[in-house]
Amino acid sequence: MRPDRLLFAVPLAAVLAACSVSQGPPAQAVTEHLLPPPVLSSAGRLVEWDPRFARVVAPGTRIERLADGFTWSEGPAWIADGGYLLFTDVPANRMHRWSEADGVSVFLEPSGYAGPDTGALREAGANGLLAEPGGTVLLADSGSRLVARFDPVTKRKTTLADRFDGKRLNSPNDLALRSDGSVFFTDPPYGLKGMNDSPAKELGFNGVYRIAPDGGLHLLDATVPFPNGIALSPDERTLYVASSDPDTPVWYAYALDADGAVSGRRVFADASNLLGDDAPGLPDGMAVAADGTLFATGPGGVLVFAPDGTRLGRIETGRAISNCAFGDDGRTLYMTSDDILARVRVQATGLGFAR
Repeated sequence: MRPDRLLFAVPLAAVLAACSVSQGPPAQAVTEHLLPPPVLSSAGRLVEWDPRFARVVAPGTRIERLADGFTWSEGPAWIADGGYLLFTDVPANRMHRWSEADGVSVFLEPSGYAGPDTGALREAGANGLLAEPGGTVLLADSGSRLVARFDPVTKRKTTLADRFDGKRLNSPNDLALRSDGSVFFTDPPYGLKGMNDSPAKELGFNGVYRIAPDGGLHLLDATVPFPNGIALSPDERTLYVASSDPDTPVWYAYALDADGAVSGRRVFADASNLLGDDAPGLPDGMAVAADGTLFATGPGGVLVFAPDGTRLGRIETGRAISNCAFGDDGRTLYMTSDDILARVRVQATGLGFAR
């Protein structure tokens, strides 16, 4: 979805009933230290807020612009078996493929909704993608209003969830996968024309969900106005969810039990004092390193957080960045940034790539 285009907010719903809720630390003060630019031209800059940032992204690292011309790029996923990246252009209803050898091409069109235009959709395409160990890809099909498993070889989709309590999902946005096979996803209204006011919206809330290994769909939270990006900590005991509501631009951390149920929620980090015309974007997609470092797209670019929620720095492209994912050997961060695809070499190792 395009959080920088969101110009209104919905009041926070009733307090999370099934969980204990605690408030996190206030937004950090911003003391910028611009790192020296690299000799080669780049697609952005690095901003350091904490000296530890240099251990995550080396000073002078080049941010590369790989491809452009998209409407709103999203959902990058590295396909290790083949050595290429898949990502979506949600409004254009396309999935693209990029590789070092072949560049960019259209991989799937339509990527999401394939039926007649009913006037109900704001964005018909698929959104978030997540590569699975077996070679398949989890797909948040915003336009079709479902979560699916996608086979890149046959290009077939298998629906995993499309209804809760008999009502259609809103427009699934992003996903996370636990080692036991549980799939976590967010379901804001961004794919629907009119969003929360859409007559096609059947659920009275925007949810955070878990699909259990047995296929059962469980609602984890119905109180986040605009749940967006989602990710798991390395020990799989914490679920991070981005709130792309401009009134509450925060990241929540949910405590999970062994079954994947939520036992508590706290504010992990707050981006309120970063909002501004010079910092496009809102909390959106995330990627987690093996050491717990969190790469979270938000105001101004990709914010890099220590595991305790301290802001270390920001990776900027000059545009809103919707999402990010590790690829290659696990030390390259690919970023879908408005109309471009970019990447940056990092010193942290992506979760799932560590040996």
